[in-house]
Amino acid sequence: MSSASSALDWKSVAAVIDHTLLKPEATAAQVDKLCAEAAQYGFACAMVNTAHAARCVAALRGTPIKTGVTLAFPLGATLTSVKRFEAAEAVRLGVDELDMVMNVGALKAGERTLVEDDIRGVVEIGHAAGAIVKVILETCLLTSDEKQLACELALAAGADFVKTSTGFGGGGATVEDVALLRRVVGNRAGVKASGGIRTAADVAAMLKAGADRIGASAGVAIVKELGAP
Repeated sequence: MSSASSALDWKSVAAVIDHTLLKPEATAAQVDKLCAEAAQYGFACAMVNTAHAARCVAALRGTPIKTGVTLAFPLGATLTSVKRFEAAEAVRLGVDELDMVMNVGALKAGERTLVEDDIRGVVEIGHAAGAIVKVILETCLLTSDEKQLACELALAAGADFVKTSTGFGGGGATVEDVALLRRVVGNRAGVKASGGIRTAADVAAMLKAGADRIGASAGVAIVKELGAP
């Protein structure tokens, strides 16, 4: 364990981890296990694909653990109307947190209005139901200027968090990207680091760079490394 991670308390780390299971072959039994682990260790939320939303909500009912789902995952290249419908179905089922993938191609083409409206469409649905919205930028596909623009558009659309990665786009969170996102959003939004975060040292580095939420499928291993039973 690094000196930075050794200073971390496992319970406080668990409280900022979105315990994640997004692989396409995930089974109902694996979702049940994810939810049980989220409740056992006190993770911020259990994050699943929308097909598992109802199961996850039911499993976590009566606990303080939130249910999160991904929208337009992992590409983001769906119609805004489809993203809005998916968001509406998720909140109808009781989901607390919506992690939507930005329209990456539209951003790279300079279609600012499309990108902002696409995000706002989900934000309107989420906020009306009391859910928070995180926007996945897929930073590995963006230049520094594009990352900054994506953050600014997410803020303009009312998003609660900007998030680095899907974990499916060929690259994950980096310290440099987390720091850049934090510089742009300041205290106007949260920053979620996700993709390739597997150790306590990784978590420590992301938190130091400015992340306030961590997305990880290795949450149990991380908190056990920090002393969780």
